[in-house]
Amino acid sequence: MNKKVLMIAGVAMTALLGGCANTTALEESVANLGNKVDQLSSEVSSLKSEQGALSANVKDAKAAAMDAQAEAKRANDRLDNVASSYKK
Repeated sequence: MNKKVLMIAGVAMTALLGGCANTTALEESVANLGNKVDQLSSEVSSLKSEQGALSANVKDAKAAAMDAQAEAKRANDRLDNVASSYKK
C-alpha cells in the first residue's frame, strides 16, 4: 500500500514540476496582457484630453449663447422703448 502511495505521489510531483517548467507560454501571455494594458492606458489618456477639449468648447458655446441672449434682450428693450415713444 505504501509503495502505491509513494508511486502516486512521485508521479504527481513529476507532473507538477513538469508543468511549472513551461514558463515561456506564461511569459508571452503576461507580455501580451502588459501590451494590452499599455494600449488601453494610452487610449484612456487620449479620451481624457478629447473630453477636456470638448468641455472647454461647451463652456465657450454656453458663454456665447448667454451673450447672444443678453444682446437680444437689450435689443428687444430698445425696440419696446422706440415703439412706446411713437403715439398717434
